[in-house]
Amino acid sequence: MDGFKEGYEFFEKDTGNFSGHATGVHYVDAVESEIKKLVNNLNDFETSGARIDTLKGDVAEFWHAGTFNINAAINSSKNRVQVDRSHDFGSPDITGVNFDAEFGLKYYKNGASSAEQQAKSIFQRFSEYKSQGGKESLDLYLEKRGYSADTILSDPVYTGQYRVIPSDQLKETTMFLERKIREEAVKRPEQVHRYEETLKLLSDKVKDNKGNESIALSEQEARELARLSKEGGVNPEDLHLTTEELIKYTNILRHAYKAGLTAATISMALRVAPEILNAIAYLIKNGEIEEGQFKKIGFAAITGAGEGFVRGTVSAAITASCKAGLCGSAMKSIDPSVVGAVTVLVMNSMKNSYQVTTGNMSRSEMINELIKEMFVTTCALSMGSVSQSLIEIPVLGYMIGSFVGSVAGSVIYSSIYNPVLSFCVDSGFTLFSLVDQNYELPEEVLKEVGIEVFEYEKFEYEPFEFEKFEYERFEYEQFEYEKLHTIFLRRGVIGINCVGYL
Repeated sequence: MDGFKEGYEFFEKDTGNFSGHATGVHYVDAVESEIKKLVNNLNDFETSGARIDTLKGDVAEFWHAGTFNINAAINSSKNRVQVDRSHDFGSPDITGVNFDAEFGLKYYKNGASSAEQQAKSIFQRFSEYKSQGGKESLDLYLEKRGYSADTILSDPVYTGQYRVIPSDQLKETTMFLERKIREEAVKRPEQVHRYEETLKLLSDKVKDNKGNESIALSEQEARELARLSKEGGVNPEDLHLTTEELIKYTNILRHAYKAGLTAATISMALRVAPEILNAIAYLIKNGEIEEGQFKKIGFAAITGAGEGFVRGTVSAAITASCKAGLCGSAMKSIDPSVVGAVTVLVMNSMKNSYQVTTGNMSRSEMINELIKEMFVTTCALSMGSVSQSLIEIPVLGYMIGSFVGSVAGSVIYSSIYNPVLSFCVDSGFTLFSLVDQNYELPEEVLKEVGIEVFEYEKFEYEPFEFEKFEYERFEYEQFEYEKLHTIFLRRGVIGINCVGYL
């Protein structure tokens, strides 16, 4: 039971570190996962037989969708987009998965061509259909494509969609649309609307209203990307799609702040829970709640939330910085559990060092705490990693495993610690100076053998004795035979990591 209690207290104290570590790892993993998806999608065109002029539009779709998702992961946003690969009439190329937005891409040779394709009307598409040998009448053509009889034929095919074009054509396309609006306003006013809507929704990136956006791509860059895709030679380093280049310290700090708030909530709940249970037990037993218990609950909430926020923020920032490669390639290759363990130990050592300097903890106690925390932290982080692989809910699975590891580590450490101390008692082994060996005889033994002990720390005053009347009593003499008195000393644990005579 003591091992379980110590394990719970350890987890409660360090849950901010564990939570921050887990969210830091999950943050970078999410970014790397989106990078991997994009690279795999581009390399899938290796088997494509399409020409570069055709393929550049396809790879542009995956580029904009993929880089948008990468940026959303960096910003810790849940918004994602997907490439639909639909060839239905007027269908978007990219749609929002969990937000309402549609995007149509046109990557033609120049800005005028891209603009014409983005602003194309329904009637223009029907005319192209007829010129290619289509046999359907206009009414049947519209009906099959979901349009009603009162459809305005001058409306744009891609109504409501954001129009995405090559970044190097944005200026030219804007000028072309503005010119067409002026011309059509005089010649054919009914055609103005499709050019105005295209200009209003024109962009060289896929964006949402939460600050997430794709990386702009020029027409020439799309051609080069299509060539690499056909060769299956796309890699993130050549495209500058690595965590070292994409994730900035501002992103780390923003994410660490959110992780700190989460850690503060968890730490507060764990710190307050025992106090609430004690208050309930007291209420059941006495029929009322003591005023001091409310103070304990409030103090536990404040200290738990404050310490959890600091630990969670620091752990998340350090873990994410190392795993993202912002602290150097060498730190990126280190197992995140090692980084998490070092962070926990350093923060706890700083706290214990302060306790030593203030005299609230001895050097041997600090060393013992450090060894124990190394062992229990290793168990907690290892079990957290195992649990996360089994329970694929971010952070939650890791925290459950960390709790189990903390309790198991404390129980195992306690079961090992007692036999080690017993060995030190019997052998006199100091365990590399971690266990003090005290060879002074106890005060009781010294007094027993007749040695006077002067306790200068104690002030002994003489009690006042008043006179009493004593009547004479008959006193008989008792015969006392001499006895041989023997005392057997044994050695045992007399303090924390201290062995001496009992």
